Amino acid sequence: MPIISVVIPILNEADNIRPLQERLNLTFSGMGSEYEIIFVDDGSTDGSLPAIRQLAARDPHIKYISFTRNFGHQIAIHAGIEHSIGKLIVIMDGDLQNPPEIIPMMVNKIHENYDVVNARRKKRKNEPILKKLSAGLFYRLLNSISTINIPVDTGEFRIITSTVAEQLLKMKDPNKFIRGEVSWTGFRQLTIEYDGEVRHTGNTNFTYRKMINLAVDGITGFSNFPLKFATLSGISISFLAFLWILYVLAQKLIFHQTVSGWASIMVAILFLGGIQLLSIGIIGEYISRINEQTRQRPLYIVRESNAKS
Repeated sequence: MPIISVVIPILNEADNIRPLQERLNLTFSGMGSEYEIIFVDDGSTDGSLPAIRQLAARDPHIKYISFTRNFGHQIAIHAGIEHSIGKLIVIMDGDLQNPPEIIPMMVNKIHENYDVVNARRKKRKNEPILKKLSAGLFYRLLNSISTINIPVDTGEFRIITSTVAEQLLKMKDPNKFIRGEVSWTGFRQLTIEYDGEVRHTGNTNFTYRKMINLAVDGITGFSNFPLKFATLSGISISFLAFLWILYVLAQKLIFHQTVSGWASIMVAILFLGGIQLLSIGIIGEYISRINEQTRQRPLYIVRESNAKS
């Protein structure tokens, strides 16, 4: 069996770390594989880092990376991959909603000549309906406007080969969208389903604001459709305005009537202004991402770590 690395981004999961470590150790002891568990502390403010330190002092399989501040979930995954030594790399969350017990199944699928095996929950337990609907809508929208096909309704729970990881590490985009990057590489993928579990303890750190930011990163990172939308909107509105001019001239010159209406003029002005501001905002979103890339700042800064650099 190849060495397997498990990358787990952590943000205020102090009470979940020990149960997760125990279940991972039990899973890998049954597999007979060499492994490492890499906890990436993404600026936790609770007792997550001390809990990880205690485990690392007793268990040589435990590695950890601690950031100087919160750099984001996707950056934490990238850092974990960058510090892993495994031929196979498992990416999972630290709240125990991703059951470690299905890792052997994922490894077996990799041995069937796949490079990526995604895990998709059959049901999202105890999640608000709005969150379920928005997640499903986002994936379908992104697939319809981008040139890549991202497996629908999948999170970050997956296993990849070191070959895939090598390509991911070449992508230094500060606004990362890991699941999109994995699909972009074009390696052979398979998606399996599993029965999801509820969060072990605590509350989710993945707020609606973070969901929206991740969605924007996914759309701007893997589709130029918003820019094309701004262009098409401008063309369409210009065409409609031209037709309106013809109508006004016809009413005046042919029918000798004057088109009046303060309300209609205000509606047209406000509509045009809204489209212009929307287009400027779309262009600004792309420019801001170009600006961040040109700064060439490091993706993250490590405060302390016992993992390989």
